[in-house]
Formats: sequence, C-alpha cells, structure tokens
Amino acid sequence: MKREITELVARIAPHLLSEAGFGPLIAAKLVGEIAAAERFATDAKLARAARVAPIPASPDKARRHRLDHGGNRQINAALHRIIVTRARCHQPTRHYIQRRRHEGTTTRNAIRCLKRYLVRQVWNLLRAPARSRIDHNINFLT
Repeated sequence: MKREITELVARIAPHLLSEAGFGPLIAAKLVGEIAAAERFATDAKLARAARVAPIPASPDKARRHRLDHGGNRQINAALHRIIVTRARCHQPTRHYIQRRRHEGTTTRNAIRCLKRYLVRQVWNLLRAPARSRIDHNINFLT
C-alpha cells in the first residue's frame, strides 16, 4: 500500500517528495486534501483554508497574532508533522526556531510562522508544473 502511494505521489507531485520533511504519506495527504493548488488564487487563500492564516489578536500597540480556527484540520495536521520532522533533522528549521527563541518568541509562535512559510512553499510546489501534471493525471485516470 505504501509503495503504491509513493508511486502515485511521485507521478502527481514529485517536487513534494524532494523536500525535507515530506514523506510519501504526508505528501499524499496534502495532495488529496488540497485537491488542486490552482483553485487557490494566492498562497494566502490556501493558508486560510489550511488554518494557518495569522489573525490579529491584540490591541493596536501590541503585535500578536493567533491562528485561524476555521478551515481544513487535515492540511494543518500534515503541515504540523512536517514542521516537527524538520525541527528534528533539518538544520535551517532548527536555526530558525532557535533564533526566534533568542528573540523572545515562543516555540509555538515560531511553529506558526513556519507553517505559514510552508504553505507558501507547498502552494508553489504544487502549482509549478501544473499543465504537465494535469495532462498526466488525465492520462492516468483514463
């Protein structure tokens, strides 16, 4: 089963598998839940759908944000798993969290920021070879 999923994801979204923290099952979850990145006009709309769009949560002088509580929990959970994996074994992510901690930000807030960055990255990766991927999917399904 896992081998079949890996083969399908490699056909549909090979760019995801080449990124750090993306396993075949997580990539398949993202591809399945997002359905088509083209349906989101911007990465911000995908972030809103994935529950990672920052919403102001403080008075005018303080600059705090909270996450959106609406949207697709499955995409958010997949993004969280990727961030946790990257925090364990991806040096740039570890440095980012460490730097944000030294700036006085909580780990939770650093993860929130990383999720937003990751949504932008996923949106771009899924949109990149859109035409060839759509043609391939049509041939694959028939």
